[in-house]
Amino acid sequence: MSLYTQRGVSAQKEDVHKATEKLDKGLFPAAFCKIYPDYLGGDNDWVNLMHADGAGTKTILAYLYWKETGDINVWKGIAQDAVAMNLDDLLCVGIYDNLLFSSTIDRNKKNIPGEILEAIINGTQQFFDELKGFGVNIYYLGGETADVGDVVRTIAVNGTMTARWQKEKLITNEKIKAGDVIVGVASFGQATYEKEYNSGIGSNGLTSARHDLLHKTYGAQFHESYDTSLDDHVVYIGLHKMTDELMVHGLPSTVGKLLLSPTRTYAPLMKILLEEYFEKINGLVHCSGGGQTKCMKYLPGDFKIIKDDLFDPPVIFQLIQQSSHADNREMYQVFNMGHRLEIFTNEKEAECIINAARQFNLDAKIVGRVEAGNKKELLLKIGDEEIVY
Repeated sequence: MSLYTQRGVSAQKEDVHKATEKLDKGLFPAAFCKIYPDYLGGDNDWVNLMHADGAGTKTILAYLYWKETGDINVWKGIAQDAVAMNLDDLLCVGIYDNLLFSSTIDRNKKNIPGEILEAIINGTQQFFDELKGFGVNIYYLGGETADVGDVVRTIAVNGTMTARWQKEKLITNEKIKAGDVIVGVASFGQATYEKEYNSGIGSNGLTSARHDLLHKTYGAQFHESYDTSLDDHVVYIGLHKMTDELMVHGLPSTVGKLLLSPTRTYAPLMKILLEEYFEKINGLVHCSGGGQTKCMKYLPGDFKIIKDDLFDPPVIFQLIQQSSHADNREMYQVFNMGHRLEIFTNEKEAECIINAARQFNLDAKIVGRVEAGNKKELLLKIGDEEIVY
């Protein structure tokens, strides 16, 4: 049994999928987000979407970092995480403008003072203001903030994003076909719209990342930062403190900063791609929960996906794997391992998409391809190793 499973989490969310299997799949079952008729406007040419997601257990990392350093600004990154995990999923069905956002924040007031709430709420609006400069308009309609100390030990930061969109401008993944190539856009580096190096961690797999990298002293000092019913051998088994320094591509950083890199949004790039290259995009996938296996859920038929030129894993994932001794099968199923956005297109048009990404200093390349198959199958080639899902 993997350490991830022993910690009470699942990369594939089997229980969630079983619980929701009888629900309506929406108008386009292969689309990355569930799409419904235009209940709000009653127009057959439009659709409605509502998406809920959040920062997950990354909030605990922010809590530990804040306790250790006193840096309140770390919570602004959590605000971005909660937004980007919604926004970038909606980008993958073609939606990039005129979005509504409502936040849901549950806190333990004893551990989370009002100044943290203020930092998160103001950080959310600040992120929206930055996106507006790229023509991506998101309107903050408030939300719910509850003091529920009996439910949460620290804080949960989530949100819901709603959109009404023209049906003809959707990406539904139904056009994915044999012969397509997959352009992967890096999750790491420093985009032109980012203030510092982004480790690429996003907001998935942070339960493992936290426990695999950080030292036992965090569990001893902050019981509120983990599930105390877990076996001790899976709790904070790493060698590091949040403030441990290291060099990344010649620049100084810390373990904490790498773990807390805000989830990268691809919105500035996707606005351009969806406006200028819409007809050239056959499918979009956001490699969030499920990592490099995420694409398997959104294929419109029986295809074999081959990813044989993936990015070298960024430093943060190397550190996690060295500490946890997890094999590649688990790492690539839990983490994005280097790219979070996948664009399915034909080989001729791939270079245009890659060049558009590079205008934002986003590394991009063809990481794989789609082949005909008699079932849904994924082959990852990592060095000399081949992994089949």
